[in-house]
Amino acid sequence: MRGVFLDTGSLVAKAGERGDLDFAAIKALPIDWHYHAFTESEAVVDRLQGAEVVVTNKVVLDAAQLARLPDLKLIAVAATGVNNVDLDAASRQNIQVCNVTGYATPSVVQHVFMLILALLRQLPAYRAAVRDGRWQQSRHFCLLDYPVDELQNKRLGIIGYGELGQAVARMGEAFGMHCLIARRNAHDRRPGRLALTELLQKADVVSLHCPLSEETRHLIGAEQLALMKPGALLINTARGGIVDESALYQALQEGHLGGAGVDVLAQEPPAADNPLLAAPLDNLIVTPHIAWASRAARQRLLDQVADNIAGYLDGGHVPNALL
Repeated sequence: MRGVFLDTGSLVAKAGERGDLDFAAIKALPIDWHYHAFTESEAVVDRLQGAEVVVTNKVVLDAAQLARLPDLKLIAVAATGVNNVDLDAASRQNIQVCNVTGYATPSVVQHVFMLILALLRQLPAYRAAVRDGRWQQSRHFCLLDYPVDELQNKRLGIIGYGELGQAVARMGEAFGMHCLIARRNAHDRRPGRLALTELLQKADVVSLHCPLSEETRHLIGAEQLALMKPGALLINTARGGIVDESALYQALQEGHLGGAGVDVLAQEPPAADNPLLAAPLDNLIVTPHIAWASRAARQRLLDQVADNIAGYLDGGHVPNALL
């Protein structure tokens, strides 16, 4: 049986075919594997000729491509989101599709609080001060050029209360924060849920954990940012399109927000003229979509992919099957 891994390069942290991950569970499967670090769209069909199983992280498999792949029976998506696969086309061709879930929760939660703490404790500014010799020249034992704050008794607003949002809430409570949860929509009347406008006005830190959809695109724009408390922090480790990046830049530049920590952008890799990258801001930290990407999380992801494929080969239940 022929199997193809289309984009190992987006999962491994070092150069080479397998990088820093253990592929033992994948290699143990009775499949003739063909690995590619990256696959351009025009090469997909050629590389998948005769393949029964394909693993893709971000490479797109659209209807036109799938129609030319009669041997394909399983698409194992090495991610939770499956927007890169035409599910309707796969269903019409009786191709099973599965994804992976829950693998990155500890990694994302820790990244969220890394961003919050770095902003609240003025880590970039103090690191630069030490690097520039300003502590060494101080008359006092400490340098207090930038005000630092703490999380105790701060209000943490969470938008998107699935597995990640709940895990962030638990960590926030461990820091002594009070958690506020946004309603999913106007029809959500569950106790303890707040309307988005109310949450934005009350929260000291807002953390996004909702999926990107037509309903959530630019959910946080100029109007919503203006509602946030002066000095509040915005953290986005969800999807870039949820935030209007130009509006966020303006709110940061004007000093209305205390800061923002952003791990995702609307276009990835980003364009050079992205407003959040075009000019430096002292109250902004941007990381390159790595909240999910601890080595342990990536290994869990890979092992889940192997489990999914093993279930398919056994002819039984495929874990995390979507089709």
